[in-house]
Amino acid sequence: MKSFPASQLIINADGSAFHLHIRPEHLADKVILVGDQDRVNMVASFFDEGSVECDIRSREFHTITGRYHGKRISCVSTGIGTDNCDIVMNELDALANIDFATRTERPEHRSLEIVRIGTCGAMQDDIPLGTFLVSRKSIGFDGVLAFYEGRDTVCDLGFEQALVDFIHYPAKAARPYVVSANPELVDRIAGTDMMQGCTIAANGFYGPQGRVLRVGLAVPDINERISAFRYEGQRITNYEMEGSCIAGLSLHMGHRAMTVCCVIAQRKAEAANTDYKPRIKQLVNVVLDRI
Repeated sequence: MKSFPASQLIINADGSAFHLHIRPEHLADKVILVGDQDRVNMVASFFDEGSVECDIRSREFHTITGRYHGKRISCVSTGIGTDNCDIVMNELDALANIDFATRTERPEHRSLEIVRIGTCGAMQDDIPLGTFLVSRKSIGFDGVLAFYEGRDTVCDLGFEQALVDFIHYPAKAARPYVVSANPELVDRIAGTDMMQGCTIAANGFYGPQGRVLRVGLAVPDINERISAFRYEGQRITNYEMEGSCIAGLSLHMGHRAMTVCCVIAQRKAEAANTDYKPRIKQLVNVVLDRI
């Protein structure tokens, strides 16, 4: 039986996971991930009255577990970036599949259903502001998955190579990886009224997403190349910053995961909507109904 020493799995004195500060009994099988700590309160505002079991904050990580129409759901904030998602995904998996009392792997695997709700920037002319966009594939510019065994076994290597060749991807940057979301979960959450596409998870907000302020880009026309790229009828629809790590580690760990975002920036039209919270609230309500 596999065991985990204290240096590998750090458990707080109260029996909670090191960063998230939640205990195994706090975690539901259905998990909504959001970037913003305050968005956890928005999600929880839909929960059944009196159903909240825990409300725990630690750094950028905020967790509320409760019930929505009887469904037990945990909402967890990740903060910004795939590095934070590496922490969240590993600690959620540990809470589900490691006995914290004995530091040993549980004999029966527990699979979580994970939906990230976020915001994004659209890369195609026909995707307007306010669109709900589901990531059928996530493209990681972050490099996180390369630190784990079996990286290539969960990736679409053909898509990956075609993208690297077409966009003149910077040679010294971490190689992109392409991971599929759980198809059943994608179809259930997307329904018939959401757009689906392929999403880049960038490892930054400015240069890694082709934004130029005072420092130029290694590939000045990278966004034009990304918008023009096609692979087996698929195109890149949007940028966000977390989905690739969530999708990739979920596949490794045996969980079901996907990302859905509200478009708040239109990169081709050079437009943005900063008053997007009412639309995000609508998206949260839809996801809660379908998860």
